[in-house]
Amino acid sequence: MPKKNVGFRAWFYFRNGWSIYFAFIFAAINTLTVTYFLAIERVPFLISLFPTFIHYVLIVSGIGIPLLILIGYTHWKRSGARKAEIDISYEVDPYKARTLVNSEILLKINFNLILMLVKLQNNEKLTEQELSELKQSQNEISKFIKDRSFKNKLDLKYIKTESEEK
Repeated sequence: MPKKNVGFRAWFYFRNGWSIYFAFIFAAINTLTVTYFLAIERVPFLISLFPTFIHYVLIVSGIGIPLLILIGYTHWKRSGARKAEIDISYEVDPYKARTLVNSEILLKINFNLILMLVKLQNNEKLTEQELSELKQSQNEISKFIKDRSFKNKLDLKYIKTESEEK
């Protein structure tokens, strides 16, 4: 794939480097510093809990890091929020949707090929019903491939119909 849009690619990498690494670390340090020096230092009760900035950082990190890991785990594994994010990513990224649909189509084709190979290996012929189903599958796949485009979102419609509970 040719490297077009070098400027946009650099911008994408810059934003990821900034948001994932630099801004995250900078925000954590900033939050700890601001909360300690503007809030903790001015409340005598809290000073007894956190006598120094280092104590504050260690205690908050000891509680905060496991808590944030639990929240992240819940987000990824136990909440509907992550599923919504995935759904949206397929809706807005036609290449991602195309890849998923292509893999589903390949599974169907491979299943049909295995069926035919097993029959051939056992010196059996395909029944009329099996031939009819194979031809119907071939026609459906051929029509779908011919009709779909990145703009008409047939891939997304395919994902939605295939992912419904049957």
